[in-house]
Amino acid sequence: MGWSQLTHTFQARSKGCYLVTSEIEKAIGSELRKYKVGMCNLFLQHTSASLCLNENVCREVRTDLTMALDHMAPESLPYDHTDEGPDDACGHVKCAVMGVSLDIPIRNGQLALGTWQGIYLCEHRRYQHQRTVVITIQGEK
Repeated sequence: MGWSQLTHTFQARSKGCYLVTSEIEKAIGSELRKYKVGMCNLFLQHTSASLCLNENVCREVRTDLTMALDHMAPESLPYDHTDEGPDDACGHVKCAVMGVSLDIPIRNGQLALGTWQGIYLCEHRRYQHQRTVVITIQGEK
């Protein structure tokens, strides 16, 4: 049984949902290939961005997800927490609902994602922010 841990910082992005599967795979590829079976945990170290798994082919899913999240937690609500602007509190609400971590099985040195599954980074703030993910791999080498 082995463990590996590394961090990856995504390029700064503004509000939206971004397919980052290939970026993650590139960041961990050489380490991931050492594992026959195991789990890969992705933990985003932020409170106004999220990670999720979703459809990886149709680009409209990304815009639909952003629209639905805006409908669920709009900036127009009378939030008390507005220290960093009107998109601050609603960003925290979206993060709380979606979450900041994913557990993905490893099979034969690869992430065992489904055919149509991709890893999304969802940025909930309008202005560009760099986001960092801690990637922990555990399993049989």
